[in-house]
Amino acid sequence: MKFEEIVEKKIINEKNQGDALEIHDKISGSKKLYIESYGCQMNFSDSEIVASIICKENYSTTKDISEADLVFVNTCSIRDKAEQTVRKRLQVYNSIKKSVNPKMIVGVLGCMAERLKEKFLEEEKLVDLVVGPDAYRDLPNLIREVEDGRKAVNVFLSKEETYADIKPVRMSGNGVTAFVSITRGCDNMCTFCVVPYTRGRERSRNPESIINECQQLFSDGYREVTLLGQNVDSYLWYGGGPKKDFKKASIEQKEKAISFADLLEMVAKVDSKLRIRFSTSNPQDMSDDVIDIMAQHQNICNYIHLPVQSGSSRILKLMNRGYNREEYISLIDRIKTKIPDCAISMDMITGFCTESDIDHQETISLMRYVKYDYGYMFKYSERPNTAAEKKYNDDVEDDTKQKRLVEIINLQQAQSLVNNKNRLNKTYEVLIEGYSKRSKNHYYGRTTHNCVVVFVKGKQKIGDYVNVKIYDCTAGTLKGKII
Repeated sequence: MKFEEIVEKKIINEKNQGDALEIHDKISGSKKLYIESYGCQMNFSDSEIVASIICKENYSTTKDISEADLVFVNTCSIRDKAEQTVRKRLQVYNSIKKSVNPKMIVGVLGCMAERLKEKFLEEEKLVDLVVGPDAYRDLPNLIREVEDGRKAVNVFLSKEETYADIKPVRMSGNGVTAFVSITRGCDNMCTFCVVPYTRGRERSRNPESIINECQQLFSDGYREVTLLGQNVDSYLWYGGGPKKDFKKASIEQKEKAISFADLLEMVAKVDSKLRIRFSTSNPQDMSDDVIDIMAQHQNICNYIHLPVQSGSSRILKLMNRGYNREEYISLIDRIKTKIPDCAISMDMITGFCTESDIDHQETISLMRYVKYDYGYMFKYSERPNTAAEKKYNDDVEDDTKQKRLVEIINLQQAQSLVNNKNRLNKTYEVLIEGYSKRSKNHYYGRTTHNCVVVFVKGKQKIGDYVNVKIYDCTAGTLKGKII
């Protein structure tokens, strides 16, 4: 397995990338839903919302596409590779539809919906319905339209929708860890990113509904939640509506507003045995208040995914990231001062428009300074209709992009190995999440730092906390023994 695949699986539970998802708690229904998810945690969380809506319409999930009445692919548009993967899957669906099940309904959900609705529906004729991330409530109506012989589409972007009142069904889960969505959309307008166009304006979910969901999850046996959003740090609840309209809020609304730091503390107080993680953070919105709350509560994990994208201030300005190299380093220093044992991961894009060897070396030097634990590393992939596509030339040769990508991957692999070796002979509290893929005699779980640990199974069960002493490691995994 390639290193980038290893670390990708550790940061985000995308080990089910492209797998058919199945409801953890079996729901019976005469019709069958088959759903695949690609992309980020938000897409997986959204698939759970979709399943909750659809299963109320007499559907149950299946992993056998040949028996499916309804087939969905939840899509990602962040990189061209992701889009091409989805296109290939749609061709497979249609082949099965033609040869096995002509009545099968095929639909595209999520981030590709808005941008490619005409191509999918009319030109390429790959799908029967197209539904954007804010229109999932309309799915039962859209399905009925298709059943009546019409193509159906709803890609309306809402300024209010958070699905706060919909209880997600847990799909392909372990019954121990769960995603909880707290924000939708993004206002940051990074020049390379499609999210503001595919997911709309930034808005936050009612904190009461979040706390209720976390309490219910804990009561159901879950022991870890990951708070999700395109940018969780920008969470701001003042009664509803887009964050951009906060300036129009009343004095009372502003005084009672709940920030991400406030919410994080509220979730931490649900129960001391409930672990809290969050993703993803934008450095420009990461406040000292959040760092302070993390330091105060033991059940908030000592781990922050803090995408940087580049080590060059010049490139960061072109990306419209809202911070420069020095400000990012200052943030890292504050985190390390207040939470000395905090693990930090990153996103990094190599080969962005006009990136020079000097810019690349600044990225390398930043990585050496921070000593990231894990990372997502990608070649720049120009996305249609983004500011970068309109304003800049994608002028870095692909061979150069690839060479630089290999360099940062190799550096991160080496640093991950060093970080893990520093954990040898230390003991960590690990939440048991399931059986190791390689052996039913071994469990796996994660430390507070999001390090995957594999260890021989004892009398403990999945969902228990155990103390594990580390005796060996690779760049991607710790090996330990229960003590």
